[in-house]
Amino acid sequence: MVRASHNEQHNTNPTIMKTLFSLSLAATLFLSSIVSYASEDLKALSTVNSTFKKVKVTLKEGVGTAKISILNQEGKSLNKRKVNVKDESVIIPYDLNDLPAGEYQVRIETDQEEVTYTVNTLNKPVDVNSLPLMAYGKTIDENTVNLLVVGLNEPGVQVQVISIGNDEVIFEEQIDQPDGFRKDYSFNGVKSDEIYLKVKDSTGRSKTLFF
Repeated sequence: MVRASHNEQHNTNPTIMKTLFSLSLAATLFLSSIVSYASEDLKALSTVNSTFKKVKVTLKEGVGTAKISILNQEGKSLNKRKVNVKDESVIIPYDLNDLPAGEYQVRIETDQEEVTYTVNTLNKPVDVNSLPLMAYGKTIDENTVNLLVVGLNEPGVQVQVISIGNDEVIFEEQIDQPDGFRKDYSFNGVKSDEIYLKVKDSTGRSKTLFF
């Protein structure tokens, strides 16, 4: 029975260990390289864009089967879906109007790869000109009415006082007051319930007021 001496074991083991360490390091570096390449590859094949609360995910040809998840700031999944990208790019739209504006994550996963995008959604500004004209009228007395106009985006309001009986314009003026104004209209011999006002601003919005 032949036994290796203590010195022989001591001299041989470092060489073996060094070889094993080199192989292990090479394998680790190789795997790291694959993971890094895979992640970069999926990122190159995908884009995520947001406009206010509309999010658009684009997956290019070559992605294959992928799972898309929408996550909130706490990492909670709000929506998941699976798509299969074949011979052409696929666009997946998301409407987040029912969710508060803020930061969200879009995670795209395949069997080998994963990439996460961060998007910030915003509330769409209200177009003031798309809102109805804020003009209000009330009766002061039997011969006087009051007109209140507020929330103007730019000055310039046409006011017409019209007779209900024959739709004749009995008085007309242009008021160039910024933001808004309040004014009384009174006519001798004409009662409040015998007239109506037609109000029109510089953007074309109009409103008719009866008393």
